[in-house]
Amino acid sequence: MYQQMIFVNLATRDLDASKKFFTELGYTINPQFSDENTASIPLSDTIVVMLHTHQKYAQFTDKPIADPTSSSEVLLALSAESREKVDELVEKAIAAGGSHTGETQDHGFMYGRAFNDPDGHTWEIVWMDPAAVAS
Repeated sequence: MYQQMIFVNLATRDLDASKKFFTELGYTINPQFSDENTASIPLSDTIVVMLHTHQKYAQFTDKPIADPTSSSEVLLALSAESREKVDELVEKAIAAGGSHTGETQDHGFMYGRAFNDPDGHTWEIVWMDPAAVAS
């Protein structure tokens, strides 16, 4: 069965710093789709983050590139397999140069926290109890 993929394209002010940040979170760089202007970072079999220098990103759009430190361009949410994994990834992100943002969301059946990466993109990490999702 075909599994649709998502490629999240983000502009970065410092590609090397962004690559270091994501590798410190435990992700790898796919060299096949990376060069001096782009880093391809698979998060799963179906999710890939494509980090681009501003010059490269501008080739894909005629719109101005948003400054994610002062305006919200997108909220990126990733699932986690447990509450502990939510905390683990957020703490790694903060230790790697990200910053904490927002309040911890604990609804019992759902738990989430968020961080900003070094460029200011907001990432939400969320766990949901599988029993609460089952119909």
